[in-house]
Amino acid sequence: MSLHKEISFETEVCEYLAANGWLYAEGDGKDYDRARALLPADVVAWIEASQPIAWETLKKNHGAAAEGVLLDRIRKQLDERGTLEVLRRGVEMIGLRVPLKLAEFKPAFGLNEEILARYKANRLRVVRQVHYSIANENCLDLVLFLNGLPVATVELKTDFTQSVQDAVDQYRFDRRPSPKGQAAEPLLTFPTGALVHFAVSNAEVMMTTRLQGPDTRFLPFNKGNEEGKGNPNNPKGHPTAYLWEEIWQRDSWLEVLGRYMVAQKNTKGQISGLIFPRFHQLDATRKLRDAVLTEGAGSKFLIQHSAGSGKTNSIAWTAHLFADLHNDQDDKIFDSVIVVSDRTVIDTQLQEAIFSFERTTGVVETITSENGAKSAKLAEALACGKKIVVCTIQTFPFALEQVRQLAATKGKKFAVIADEAHSSQAGETAAKLKQVLSEQEIADLDDGGGVSSEDVLAAQMAARAADNGITYVAFTATPKGKTLELFGRRPDPAQPASDKNLPEPFHVYSMRQAIEEGFILDVLQNYTPYGLAFKLAQDGREVDEKEVERGAAMKSLMRWVRLHDYNISQKVQVVVEHFRSTVQPLLDGKAKAMVVLGSRKEAVRWQLAIQKYIKRE
Repeated sequence: MSLHKEISFETEVCEYLAANGWLYAEGDGKDYDRARALLPADVVAWIEASQPIAWETLKKNHGAAAEGVLLDRIRKQLDERGTLEVLRRGVEMIGLRVPLKLAEFKPAFGLNEEILARYKANRLRVVRQVHYSIANENCLDLVLFLNGLPVATVELKTDFTQSVQDAVDQYRFDRRPSPKGQAAEPLLTFPTGALVHFAVSNAEVMMTTRLQGPDTRFLPFNKGNEEGKGNPNNPKGHPTAYLWEEIWQRDSWLEVLGRYMVAQKNTKGQISGLIFPRFHQLDATRKLRDAVLTEGAGSKFLIQHSAGSGKTNSIAWTAHLFADLHNDQDDKIFDSVIVVSDRTVIDTQLQEAIFSFERTTGVVETITSENGAKSAKLAEALACGKKIVVCTIQTFPFALEQVRQLAATKGKKFAVIADEAHSSQAGETAAKLKQVLSEQEIADLDDGGGVSSEDVLAAQMAARAADNGITYVAFTATPKGKTLELFGRRPDPAQPASDKNLPEPFHVYSMRQAIEEGFILDVLQNYTPYGLAFKLAQDGREVDEKEVERGAAMKSLMRWVRLHDYNISQKVQVVVEHFRSTVQPLLDGKAKAMVVLGSRKEAVRWQLAIQKYIKRE
């Protein structure tokens, strides 16, 4: 019964794809070349259709051996450079003046007839029950091909008898890229085989870009359900139908392969990882792009993505999408995209992500302390129309001023993408920031607290509400009230704010979903109230209590609530000693802990108190 339902599931997916631009035929799997991990007929058909002159040259040079020479060369290049690079850059062959294209991805603008013809000629094929192994008869439920090159594998399970975890386990234990005592499987080997592997049930989708046996890490690729994990019910079919109906839709899938997937390289230039977007990242960036195309430059967006959402990559994708964005008349939407972050570590990660996503050298300019005169460099980059400019919070106010001047005097249009990240500021930087901060924020800063790019941007926007031609996108996990007011969108923009018409984020990946999907820990799951900790410290013995006057009790409680050094020092002792005795020994002595507090000011004072206690003890 379960096998019958699984076969029906396969058939349903394949027939949907076949009706929507994909190639599919029963028995396609028999033409699969296991050793080369290619579909030879599709490779040749693509070359013949998209580059007929090159194909005629190959036949003239190699005669009947032309196909074999072509396939061997592709396999060799896949092994040397990886599937993603070969698909995007093609392969060089003796006798041909230009590399042989193995796919045509849609450019940002200006589709000429030749490129459009090649783009339409892309052969997307789904093949079922593919006997992939060179050592046995193991087979995969589905393999997705682009012009004869495998780009994805799929294991399907029906929730009637099995779950998505069964598909995950099948990959981990039965779909090993290098089975013990056997040669490596070309289709499953990283990064020279399929780019991504999907575990799919009726209810959930998981994916990975690298199979490593039992150590394989699968990530959820789900929409989320009421701000939690999983997928909402689908009255028209399976909850996971979005995968083949939306993500594998022809143009969507080609865009994912051509623009979203990113190869990470180590210091030796070797591919160490492949990034495939999670669903919320793909959804948010595409919706941002569509909204800007509809509304033009000048709108504001709030992306509320929790910690664990992959915010750095989402910002990088957004920056590159905006940098290449053109309207129907092929006019550029933005002259430059400014990305700002205020944490040194995150800023480094952000720069690396944006550079790794860069497909053409020279697109990205970073303004750092190493540049010397940062303001001059920033002004030059913006005036020259550098596509993407990455700066820190120190240069942020100057960047905004430059952007406004260029927008007002030159008619230029900009996108400003701000990462929320919080950072303590001092000295000259703090003095500059105080020019745009509120009295409360200045007080927090003077007390040792931090100010974020979110604060600066909000203060600047409040001072100058009308910024024609400048699109603002704020990424934050925990938006403040003023951030929601400035960047959020009311359900009914024509009506004034009310309890039923409050500003909302443009896109949400909730903390609950991040916790349930395992990307962050729930710090409240095993918390111990301070009162209970005190009782435990007394070995459960009752402690004498006495009644006090309400007024005196309130005063005492208020003193406790306020940040008294003595109170903090007493709690710090409990926290540190509890950590040393109970938490630190876990995980082979490498366990860590988090102290959660009510404000930045409180956090700073706790940090100082903890450092003081540790030094003293």
